[in-house]
Amino acid sequence: MPTKSIPLTDDLHAYVLAHGSPPDALTRELIDETISLLPAEAGMQIAPEQAGLLTFLTRLVDARQAVEIGTFTGLSSLAIARGLPADGRLTCFDISEEYTAVARRYWSRAGVSDRIELRIGPAAETLRSLPAQPHLDLAFVDADKPGYPTYWAELVPRMRTGGLLVVDNVLRGGRVLAPESVADQAIAEFNEAVLADERVDLVMLPIADGLTLARRR
Repeated sequence: MPTKSIPLTDDLHAYVLAHGSPPDALTRELIDETISLLPAEAGMQIAPEQAGLLTFLTRLVDARQAVEIGTFTGLSSLAIARGLPADGRLTCFDISEEYTAVARRYWSRAGVSDRIELRIGPAAETLRSLPAQPHLDLAFVDADKPGYPTYWAELVPRMRTGGLLVVDNVLRGGRVLAPESVADQAIAEFNEAVLADERVDLVMLPIADGLTLARRR
């Protein structure tokens, strides 16, 4: 089937960013501080356009109960929390006190700390502390890649009908076509398993390093 997608050059990418709602000053500061404080790890931060998309999707599905697996310095959680209503709740799962200390500062500055609960520990275990019944409106996964199947298995039964799962890094820089590492292979296998999961409808988008959007049937 012929493709209608076009290559995204640097200039065209800049054009795309310039024609969407720009990051505000606080978001820009968080991005810059993460790059300055953690230059070797800053690639773990989501792209600015992904942050805008997460806020957009949170509002679009009218999310009130959300979960995030993998918080890092807080850009994605900040984006989700800003999309929640005042009585909305976001539960974040991460293993690093160091990285999430940055996140906590920015949540406070943005006035959304009261919407966010951070749970430190291996998400494969702490996720099971959530109510088992379907209640989640939105879930975002951006953590260790071999853990994705476990996170998926815990999250899907907890999503309400129409609830949205957003999964990052599903293209692995294109290496899903020819995996070069354990993480690449894990994502390639995860993508096939998700495709076969009859509980969801899904679409994979070539945004940043690839996003899968899956709606609970």
